[in-house]
Amino acid sequence: MNISNIIFIVLFVLAISIFTYNLQKIISNIKLGKSINRSDNKKKRWFNMIRVALGQSKMTRRPIAGIFHIIIYIGFVIINLEMLEIIIDGISGSHRYFSKILPIYLYNFLIASFEVLALLVIIACVVFLIRRNLMNIKRFLSAEMTKWPKTDANLILIFEILLMVAFLFMDAADYLIQINKNENISGSFPISSMLVPMLDHYSYNSLYFIERFCWWFHIIGVLLFMNYVLISKHLHIFFAFPSTYFAKLKPLGELDNLTSVTNEVKLMLDPNIDPYSSQSNSTTNQERFGAKDANDLNRIQLLNAYSCTECGRCTSNCPAHQTGKLLSPRKILMDTRKRISEIGNNKRKGLKDNKSLLGDYITKEELWACTSCNACTESCPIELDPMSIIMDMRRYLVMEESAAPTELNLIFNNIENNGAPWQFSSSDRLNWKNE
Repeated sequence: MNISNIIFIVLFVLAISIFTYNLQKIISNIKLGKSINRSDNKKKRWFNMIRVALGQSKMTRRPIAGIFHIIIYIGFVIINLEMLEIIIDGISGSHRYFSKILPIYLYNFLIASFEVLALLVIIACVVFLIRRNLMNIKRFLSAEMTKWPKTDANLILIFEILLMVAFLFMDAADYLIQINKNENISGSFPISSMLVPMLDHYSYNSLYFIERFCWWFHIIGVLLFMNYVLISKHLHIFFAFPSTYFAKLKPLGELDNLTSVTNEVKLMLDPNIDPYSSQSNSTTNQERFGAKDANDLNRIQLLNAYSCTECGRCTSNCPAHQTGKLLSPRKILMDTRKRISEIGNNKRKGLKDNKSLLGDYITKEELWACTSCNACTESCPIELDPMSIIMDMRRYLVMEESAAPTELNLIFNNIENNGAPWQFSSSDRLNWKNE
């Protein structure tokens, strides 16, 4: 083992350690939410995860973006198989380790496949850069997509292009090195061989430097990318799978009852409990009706917030947003993620603030603009549910602050006084029912 192997092992362990530490912080943030039981219908949940997260079934609803995203997705998954060889080579000091243990025809096929996919990933990333920056697509121009979100999306695409280019130049230099050594060629290089005219005038030492530089650039880039993902919208690479597994299986229009309300009703209907007893008060006072802050939401909702791809399909399909209202379902998820991250960081530092998700991040106007049509959830490529966050925050406004719009308060009063949403006395019900 030489010095380069030691350096590689140190960098690899350091990158994995930082990744694990930061991932645990995100998981601890999610656990700040209320626990929720979504362990039912396991077969259906597994099928949903395989169909939506692994099979990308909802991406092709917008064919152009969907096809290019699938190319990047497949390229990301398959090309990373090549990372296994790089890691083994980095630790052991071997060179193209799999060429020595796999049949040469299989190894050649794998390398050729990696190169074709690398080229397709480069093309897809260039297309996405053009779409995001030159085509003025409305869903990429919303207020929440300025500054960091826009920069993040571009950085990811540029990062992927550089990694794929380094991979292809590494193969091209290695191909020439093997030719110069008069060795049997390990690997098939249909794409990188086209780069040979750019390199064949270099000396053997220069080619070796280029190959090693690209090798180190590629592996260090991947390790950096792995850690960068945790602070970017590309966290969905990991979290899309649990999000689709725990996605709502009930009809989208069916709302869940609040546990706090259910418990309150049970106490009211239980003749054996004194509503003024300490037992009753301690039970009801522990839970807030609805959600004012991010930690009032459940863990699936917080997982959804971290899983958001910021693609904007939910917002572009939202009828309220289309009519010019302030609501953007994508912003609801992004704001929830920002707030729960802030709460988690404050907790770890022993700090408190006077902020809340409601008011400091999401306004009442945004919440009441929602038509509860579920277009956002239906259009989301990984079945996130921003509407459930909106509904829980509305519940808080109505049940804790009595801050519903005038039209709703009129309906509530009619139901309370007349037993119906209309402004007719219950004693006259048979009269207006028959008209």
